[in-house]
Amino acid sequence: MASLSLAELREEVLRANQALVRAGLVTLSFGNASGVDRDAGVLVIKPSGVPYDELRPESLVVVSLEDGRAVEGQLSPSSDTPTHLVLYRRFPEIGGVVHTHSPAATAWAQAGRSIPPLGTTHADHFLGPVPVTRQMTSSEVAGEYEAETGAVIIEALGRLGLSATEMPAVLVTSHGPFTWGRDASEAADNATALEAVAAMAAQTLALNPNAEPMADYLLERHFRRKHGPNAYYGQRGGG
Repeated sequence: MASLSLAELREEVLRANQALVRAGLVTLSFGNASGVDRDAGVLVIKPSGVPYDELRPESLVVVSLEDGRAVEGQLSPSSDTPTHLVLYRRFPEIGGVVHTHSPAATAWAQAGRSIPPLGTTHADHFLGPVPVTRQMTSSEVAGEYEAETGAVIIEALGRLGLSATEMPAVLVTSHGPFTWGRDASEAADNATALEAVAAMAAQTLALNPNAEPMADYLLERHFRRKHGPNAYYGQRGGG
């Protein structure tokens, strides 16, 4: 993917934040989306506590990927910026990160439960149960809380043995979901998909508490037809 100019990255991150509003994933000023320019060594992220309808490209904050300093912008970056930084540093394949408190996915996070893959909608985006982190310790919360949040996300993903592209979401216990993608737009799309499958899973288990996860072979087929070198879902060559 061609590198974007900083102005283009600002526009992309603004659109990703606006997409969260359109999808009904955010309330008040909760949540944030960011995008990274690895060549320039920066990320662009929503400012802390600013309502979404007040966001403009110039109000987004440019942050150094190396040390987390705000290098451009008049406002303070999101308080979740250290979590985004940890994820970008650990997973070079991702170009966008989103955090929301969307109702269905957050309910699973507050329950401390992973979201089981009950059907093909889930499998189209997530190659297995969407994991939930362990409870953070008091010392982690009292210390560099947001950076430690990133660390427990990485830990939860590591338990699955999947890549960040195979599982582009983790639920943080007692907190909420984080998603990511190749860019900010895809991270927002994955947040939308996560909310949908979280709601479907809750409704499925309400109808049938004994519902079992889908067969592994069906899960694998549905995921691989949309992702990876042999994917065949959608149009090719821009047609």
